[in-house]
Amino acid sequence: MEDNKDSLEILGLRVTAIGYQVIKARNSKEAIAFAEAEGPDLIFMDMELPDADGVKTTAILKQNPKTSRIPVVALTAWMSELWREKALKVGIVSYLLKPVSPQTLKQTIEKFTNGSPSPADNRPLEFGSPYWIGN
Repeated sequence: MEDNKDSLEILGLRVTAIGYQVIKARNSKEAIAFAEAEGPDLIFMDMELPDADGVKTTAILKQNPKTSRIPVVALTAWMSELWREKALKVGIVSYLLKPVSPQTLKQTIEKFTNGSPSPADNRPLEFGSPYWIGN
């Protein structure tokens, strides 16, 4: 999930170039609904959303049996150690600072989705206002 439209588009293009499909959400409510409906493989979560912060959104996802096992990676400009600690406490598995290099993005996706996609297994990654969600 990503609240910045340009950042969202760039991230989506980079993830698509790696071989994943992308689902975009513009805010926390969309992110939660898409995560429940689509069951993505990975979520990139922005910490600053229009309707809730990424920590609160992740906490909601982690309390829901339908979405609790989806890895959530923070992708944010917030360099605060306090926010990093809050993120990790609610179940965010990694905390990346923007801008993230294409190589780091690819390594992160592969780490949390058990490898790169093959043509027969093209899982979508969903992104939006929290940041991206993958499936």
